[in-house]
Amino acid sequence: MCETTVRDGTMQVRQPGTRWLSSGWDGGFERSPVAYNVSVPEGWSRTDLDAYVRERRERAGFESAGPTLLTGVDMEHARGARLGPVVAYATVGLSNPAALPMEPSGERGPDEAVRGDADEPDVGTVNIVAVTRRSLPDGALANLLSVVVEAKTATLLGATGFPGTTSDAVVVGADEDGERAAFSGSATAVGAAARACVRDAVLASFRSRYAGESVADSVADADHGVVTDRRAEVFAP
Repeated sequence: MCETTVRDGTMQVRQPGTRWLSSGWDGGFERSPVAYNVSVPEGWSRTDLDAYVRERRERAGFESAGPTLLTGVDMEHARGARLGPVVAYATVGLSNPAALPMEPSGERGPDEAVRGDADEPDVGTVNIVAVTRRSLPDGALANLLSVVVEAKTATLLGATGFPGTTSDAVVVGADEDGERAAFSGSATAVGAAARACVRDAVLASFRSRYAGESVADSVADADHGVVTDRRAEVFAP
């Protein structure tokens, strides 16, 4: 199905003939045999991301370019899960949680909601790379991304009370030469497998990263984060 190699803080997920969709930096659709998740060092502040990603890829000895996610989480905490036609890999860091209260006070504006120095890079994020050996049309690949995000959100809510962080990103991929699947919703073989893989990979990475460390109970207790505490105007179209 696919091969995974980790070198020098860089994880390469390889599946030849794959069409990817990334929600991360320089994202969108891309055809490549590989995708990456790269761990950045503490205090990292580079803004020339294209050059930085190329440097890290070359330093690790990987020649092929592909969609790339960045995280402050060490790759020793990366975990994968496989089921049926899907495999998913996750790294979980929660130093910058993003809370969404169901009963917002409506008192705080966006500037007041953000904690931490806006110039500091987010050191925590939840990154997921999920790939299937099925061939999916663009719409189904986009839907697979939403299925993965939904599974990530449900898992984190159950484990931590937060739906995610301020910088979560996902890459999903499908084998263009694989057996064709028209849909990828949660009731399909691809979607159901993706949900299970994401849940189990996220939980495993979370437990590895925070084995000897507690997670903040609230954004106020975290290093960084955001609370969306305003109310929107609701109307009938």
